[in-house]
Amino acid sequence: MTSQEYLQSLRSHLKSLPATTREEIVLEIASHIQDALSQPGASLEAILARLGPPERVAAAYRDNFLMRRARRSFSPIVIAHAAVRLATKGIFGFLVFLCAIIGYSIGGSFVFLALMKPILPHNTGLWIGGPEVVNMGVRFPPPGPPAHEVLGQTIIPVCLILGTGIVLLTVGCIRLFLRTSRFVQGHFQSSPEAVGNPVVAH
Repeated sequence: MTSQEYLQSLRSHLKSLPATTREEIVLEIASHIQDALSQPGASLEAILARLGPPERVAAAYRDNFLMRRARRSFSPIVIAHAAVRLATKGIFGFLVFLCAIIGYSIGGSFVFLALMKPILPHNTGLWIGGPEVVNMGVRFPPPGPPAHEVLGQTIIPVCLILGTGIVLLTVGCIRLFLRTSRFVQGHFQSSPEAVGNPVVAH
């Protein structure tokens, strides 16, 4: 494989990234190859072997781009995507992903209750009393006496505030983790040297 063939393959595997970012990466790798070739006794075959297959190099850069984007984003979708990638990088990353799932699930459940209250007003609420001391959610049929619903329509703003707050707290915690964690820094490097010599999880 020639260097141009390698770079073209790399470019094709980076097509999901913005064009400017994609070309910057290709130029960085091209410069790295040229610098390495200038060393005495260097061979293109050995340099490309040290870098690794283009698809592997591209994957490392895509992951790095995703993590950098997630550090700056407040989008739950972007943060969730980053958490999914973390889950593939070992037990610690999976625990972060699990925390994200729990946070999103709890927050989403509160928002769901707020949305369901106007649609099913008699089946959605917070009941106190009866066989279950506290019963919250969408119930078919709704709990009967002596259980009584205590929030009424107030459950809508309460659940919206709680749900949104929990989702934002989850997003904030994961963003903080992405900014400060050595785990992330060790697994999502994208310099040519880091790609050619990947960090191994312990």
